[in-house]
Amino acid sequence: MAKNMKEKFDKYWRDPHKMKKMIFISCVLDPRHKFNTLSFALAAMFGETVGLKIQEDVKTYMDTLFNVYAMKNGGSGSCPSSGPSSPSSSSLLSKFMLDLKKHKKCGRVDSKTELDKYLGEDVEEDHEKFNILGWWKLNSPRFPTLAEMACDVLAILISSVASESAFSTGGRILDPFRSSLTPRLVQGLVCVQDWLRNESTTPVKIEEDLDNLEQLEAEFINMGREPYIVDI
Repeated sequence: MAKNMKEKFDKYWRDPHKMKKMIFISCVLDPRHKFNTLSFALAAMFGETVGLKIQEDVKTYMDTLFNVYAMKNGGSGSCPSSGPSSPSSSSLLSKFMLDLKKHKKCGRVDSKTELDKYLGEDVEEDHEKFNILGWWKLNSPRFPTLAEMACDVLAILISSVASESAFSTGGRILDPFRSSLTPRLVQGLVCVQDWLRNESTTPVKIEEDLDNLEQLEAEFINMGREPYIVDI
């Protein structure tokens, strides 16, 4: 069981450069952590050099993902054009002032992208009652694209099937009809089941095993001891 778990772990975590970058995006989209916690954790796990390289890859991945959502929502990051204007002499000045106002507003807002503004702000204070979904709902008018990203990314479930599956055999041994088995007997059943499933062992021959069990039972009886049999 431990060997199978180790192989699964190495598949996802052994080579840091092949790790899926999406698993780090949820940390970046947490206003309590962002890249502050991520950079510290990567350096602690993989060292300063490798951690910095992974952080750069995550930043590139984050920018690409943000651009995909921005394009889907119709945002291009450029200032909207004012369109063709009519040469009416009475509206030339007012049209010019309106275009100038739009230009100033556009330049002021788009000087930083939504992602840059989010990452540039201080992290939120971490406390037990902090609600990350509530935070994004409250700040969705300020970060509409990032809020949509957060709804999708934070909805991804963390899977622990690879590790837990190694221990799920207990549920197939203990059930409402066999709930009185002792811990030692359950341990023996789990171990025997694992040994029987081991590919390196010779194939199990039921007939020979039954003969051996009958022989052992006869030996126990001849020795004046009761065989260790549990009715299931």
